[in-house]
Amino acid sequence: MAIMKSIEVMSESSKSFEDAIQNAVDRTAKTVKDIQSANIKNMKTTIKDGKIDKFRVNVKITFKVGD
Repeated sequence: MAIMKSIEVMSESSKSFEDAIQNAVDRTAKTVKDIQSANIKNMKTTIKDGKIDKFRVNVKITFKVGD
C-alpha cells in the first residue's frame, strides 16, 4: 500500500486555465517527487478594462511519500 500526501497550490496565468494548472504542477515538481494527480478545486479570473487579465486556480496536488 502506498502512502500519499496532498498539498494545495494556488497558481495563475495570463494565457489560460490550462496554463495556470500546468504552472502549478511544474512549480510543485521542482521540490516534490512522484506527483500522482492534480485536482482542480477552484477556478476564477481577474478582469481588467473589461477583459480577462488573469486565470487563477487552486489545485490539490497528490504525491506518493512511501510504500
